[in-house]
Amino acid sequence: MKFVKSLVGGAILSTLMATSAMAENTFKFAFQGSLKSLDPYSLNETFTLGTLGNVYEGLTRRGPDLKIQPALAESWEIIEPTRWRFKLRQGVKFHNGNDFNADDVIFSAERIKSDGSDLTTRFPDGTKFEKVDDYTVDVVLTAPNPILHAEWATWHMIDKEWAEANDSVKVTSASDQNASYISLNANGTGPFKLVSHEAGVKTAFEANADWWDAGNKKHNLDKVEFSTISSDATRVAALLSGEMDMVYPVPVQDIKRVDSNPTTTALTGPELRTIFLGMDQIRDELLESSVKGKNPFKDIRVRKAFYHAIDIEAIKSKVMRNLATPSAIMLSPFMFENAGQFERLPYNPEGAKALLAEAGYGDGFEVGMDCPNDRYVNDEAICQAVVSMLAKVGVTINLNAQPKAQYFAKVLASGGFETSFFLLGWTPGSFDSWNVLSNLHGCRDAEGNGSPFNLGGYCNPKVDELTAKILSENDAAKRLQMITDAYKMTTEEVAYIPLHQQGLAWGTSTNVDLVQRADNEFMMYYVNKK
Repeated sequence: MKFVKSLVGGAILSTLMATSAMAENTFKFAFQGSLKSLDPYSLNETFTLGTLGNVYEGLTRRGPDLKIQPALAESWEIIEPTRWRFKLRQGVKFHNGNDFNADDVIFSAERIKSDGSDLTTRFPDGTKFEKVDDYTVDVVLTAPNPILHAEWATWHMIDKEWAEANDSVKVTSASDQNASYISLNANGTGPFKLVSHEAGVKTAFEANADWWDAGNKKHNLDKVEFSTISSDATRVAALLSGEMDMVYPVPVQDIKRVDSNPTTTALTGPELRTIFLGMDQIRDELLESSVKGKNPFKDIRVRKAFYHAIDIEAIKSKVMRNLATPSAIMLSPFMFENAGQFERLPYNPEGAKALLAEAGYGDGFEVGMDCPNDRYVNDEAICQAVVSMLAKVGVTINLNAQPKAQYFAKVLASGGFETSFFLLGWTPGSFDSWNVLSNLHGCRDAEGNGSPFNLGGYCNPKVDELTAKILSENDAAKRLQMITDAYKMTTEEVAYIPLHQQGLAWGTSTNVDLVQRADNEFMMYYVNKK
């Protein structure tokens, strides 16, 4: 609680002010990474989308159990195999007082598919949005799609009139260093309004008393203050001292310390995110390598050698302190029932050396590696471990670890090919394999057409064919087999090197109740402060 003393006026005014201040609930939290842009289409990244999801809203949303719920669309139906009809919620207002209606949905659909957007895969190519009336929108597809709305919980609706009036029709790309109005300001329909934003440092919110779902409000907050605290030690200290009500992630080595403190507790659990390594497989010559005139990663023997060089059990036990589950595929087993059919390539440094020699790199080579240092649990430490492991098989890695804002700006520049070797994490927004196969494995061309998150340019037309069929297949058994077949191809070709599903570790004050979702999105509107 916060107490305010006033010397203005008489005793009654002073008492009223003190009472009002005492009643105000301010919740303070910190994350290791920054909230740079407020444009909800700038960066397809969990923290950014989740935080902005407290201000903006989509047609659908996910509850604490991750099940899809109606949000700005109160209902939907498939009226034809390729036509969905969404009934929009009436009486909803944006924070500036403008009405939400079908024009905003049409505008948001056009904007999310435009240049600079990092969320272009939220609906398939060829999708058309048609306004039926002010509160009804039809979505017309080129083929059936049983999971269309499952991708939309983080597709946030933007006020058309506000965007046009503030020169914010154009999306602010993650690689764009020039701030636009929408990157520094926000106007959503959600439970919290933006009060202030210091990009990359601190952001303040206040509860939206006029929220359309206020009758079902699950929080008791008046204000929320978010701060970036990149240092693990400083972040944990802020929690232990009471400066922060919640911080995340808590470094795995500090979980016991947080739990043993009488005023704090650690919340741990499995996360759906897969952490993995990727390689540039599209260039004829790597951007950052001692090898000239060719690309070692185009040779499957080199990709397998890198895989065999990774001691995943050492990463699990020493780097992650056992708060990680090694993975053989690019998806959590919680979302794929045939995950047990796949096994990791074994740790085999001697085999790795033999493969490198067979491929013509017996003396090793140098290559650059991009890694965030404030995005995933122990991300830089994982990369440092990988550097050490690859050194043992003769490969010299020049590690470039930097804050996520700089990391994403680099790797996503020029359409997303500005890296030779990288670490990334991925949680499918739909919790479905199609998302993984389309976003991370879909073919791209040299101009960058295709998913911007296929940073290495892996391409197999047969996988693309299966991915297209998976999207429209309604028979569950057939669909499962197609997904399994696709993963067999991608794993045999070492499209990526999956590492693990990281564990969640949040630290909270004991006077706070909140919900920890397995997708690591933090919902301020489920926080209650005692």
